[in-house]
Amino acid sequence: MKRILGLDLGTNSIGWALVDTDENGNPVSIYKSGSRVIPMSQDILGDFDRGNSVSQTAERTTYRGTRRLRERHLLRRERLHRVLHLMGFLPVHYEESIGWDKEDNPTFAKFLTDTEPKLPWHKNTEGEYEFLFKESYDEMLADFKKNQPQLFRVRKNGQESLIPYDWTIYYLRKKALSQPIRKEELAWLILNFNQKRGYYQLRGEEEEENPDKLEEYHALTVIKVTADEPQKGKLEIWYNVELENGWIYRRTSKTPLVDWEGKKKEFIVTTGLNKDGTPKTDKDGILKRSFRMPSTDDWMLVKKKIENDIEKSEKTVGCYIYETILQNPNQKIRGKLIRTIERKFYKKELTDILNKQMEFHPELESTELLQECAKELYPQNEAHRSNLLKADFTGLFVNDIIFHQRPLKSKKSLISNCPYEYHTFYHNGERQINPLKCIAKSNPLFQEF
Repeated sequence: MKRILGLDLGTNSIGWALVDTDENGNPVSIYKSGSRVIPMSQDILGDFDRGNSVSQTAERTTYRGTRRLRERHLLRRERLHRVLHLMGFLPVHYEESIGWDKEDNPTFAKFLTDTEPKLPWHKNTEGEYEFLFKESYDEMLADFKKNQPQLFRVRKNGQESLIPYDWTIYYLRKKALSQPIRKEELAWLILNFNQKRGYYQLRGEEEEENPDKLEEYHALTVIKVTADEPQKGKLEIWYNVELENGWIYRRTSKTPLVDWEGKKKEFIVTTGLNKDGTPKTDKDGILKRSFRMPSTDDWMLVKKKIENDIEKSEKTVGCYIYETILQNPNQKIRGKLIRTIERKFYKKELTDILNKQMEFHPELESTELLQECAKELYPQNEAHRSNLLKADFTGLFVNDIIFHQRPLKSKKSLISNCPYEYHTFYHNGERQINPLKCIAKSNPLFQEF
């Protein structure tokens, strides 16, 4: 007697049955049967029916990543609160909303329950919110009166401006590079840098230190387009696109590119580099250069374009934003003028600001105060405290708190030992064996062979 397993596969259930058959294969009886229902919500079932294979674990991973980013931001803010509190840089109304009792206090260096004040806004004696840095705001208004007089209206009770108070942060980021600012204003800047830190890919750290390629953004006008002879059996034709700086961009296209002539196109150009930083060339002495022409909404293109504009302006990010809105007040900043850019731009700006403000605030040069802050952050880690004391407050804020990035953890222990090859050595007269590691599954050689 034989048995046949029958399966009924549905979108969220599996029905099964074991059927007994005779010698000729005809069904005789059902030996066992049952079903397995997979609990799935209606929206997931709808995605499954439409062919969208998105797992629930992927969605949970996304939410978990968001929670971790928020927790790390709050941890950095807590550490900044502790340091700025010891330095005496926090405004009074801001300090009063933070718990400073260390003994079993879950709100130590954090905001008290149901309180999270804005640092530049405080309540006056009448209970109304008032901007704390009115002097700096008035200085900014003087700039806008010269460049944008149409933004000011004359009323019976005085002159009214259409300049938001929030723009003062960009004015202060520019002013702090050359002039003294108040302690509370500097604290506002430092906490603002904790929110906007820029993009940083840790896996690209080695490439940044020892680069083997240079990626640049270029917006170039097309001078001439010439087509090669079409190849038999192929619809695509190779085109030579001559650009205004003499470069030749070769690409294939099914449609003619004649309408490109005279138009400006955006490219991300990658140039190969030698170890000494010089451009690579082929056997004919021509530079090895590749072009990529992404779509206008490609985030990498937008990133390179913004970075290129900032580098051409030879200004910091804060100065670049302030000068732009000074000339064009209707310019949207977040998501338009500045989107994703490399962390190095923010890091350099904060470093320049702190180094300049050291000339005006003796607290930033106090070794005793730096030692007290290091002990506050690392009461048990004496070795790390010693390293912090070798630097200054700029190193503490920039490298240890705001832009600190832990190195990637090594997962070499998860790779199996090779059963065929090993190293031998002698320790205390005894022969020891140290096996080599197998190739990692993520290695391209493993995936190829």
